[in-house]
Amino acid sequence: MPVRLIASPGGAQLAVDDTGPADGNADGPVLVFSHGFMMNRQMFAPQVDHFRARYRCVAWDARGHGDTRWDGPFDYWDSARDLLAICDALDLARVVHVGMSQGGLVGMRAALLRPGRLAGLVQLATQAGAMPEGLDDSFARMIGDWIDHGPDADKLEFLASFILGPGVDHATWHQHWRNMTQAQVRDATGALMTIDPLWHRLGEVTLPVATIHGLADIATSHELGLRTPAAVPDPRGVTLIEGGPHAVNLTHPAQVNRAIEEFLQEIAVDSGATGGR
Repeated sequence: MPVRLIASPGGAQLAVDDTGPADGNADGPVLVFSHGFMMNRQMFAPQVDHFRARYRCVAWDARGHGDTRWDGPFDYWDSARDLLAICDALDLARVVHVGMSQGGLVGMRAALLRPGRLAGLVQLATQAGAMPEGLDDSFARMIGDWIDHGPDADKLEFLASFILGPGVDHATWHQHWRNMTQAQVRDATGALMTIDPLWHRLGEVTLPVATIHGLADIATSHELGLRTPAAVPDPRGVTLIEGGPHAVNLTHPAQVNRAIEEFLQEIAVDSGATGGR
């Protein structure tokens, strides 16, 4: 399927895959998937494959990643505006956003920028604070050396262990990271290292929020992730997955897909009872 490029008002050309029924599920939302740091839209293949027969599924590459074209540094507020631009360009009326790590940070910002634009958030292996745990000075030095000299085997495997954990084909992602440009790594990391925390604003996120987290996540601890459902007004369940690493949707797709299904069913009941959100 050829990639579609959608122009953002911020100047980026956003790479988007739009699959599933043309009008989505008549009684359900469109699922929009936002990937994590150093990943791309392909990381949601297990979810898109599962849901696309019944739901329209939109997966996209953020600035600094995949096939998206952009120019210069950006932050996650810029990415949130990109996400909203995709929803507008595709005329998506009712959206449930599934955001993994960085993608969850983007989705939360989109919900704050335009309250009511989204029907629900699935916060997957993510949090609402500043730079995630584990990203200390040694990480910054490693990425700096990567930008200057390119990745070597040790850097590739460090990143794979940090994000993917066991049970995922590391070689595929090693190749993806080898193909990333200096500008992609530089600007993607710049956005990560300059996150502004949102803990104090979680009370403003009034839409339903589901939380999914792996208990073996070394990039973002589940304890940190659990601060979000404790603070938002409408938390809709927490799924903690034994042995799940950061990219838990790749290692434990059946459990992640089941949790998303349950969330969709729950908000569908709400929609029927209230006439929609």
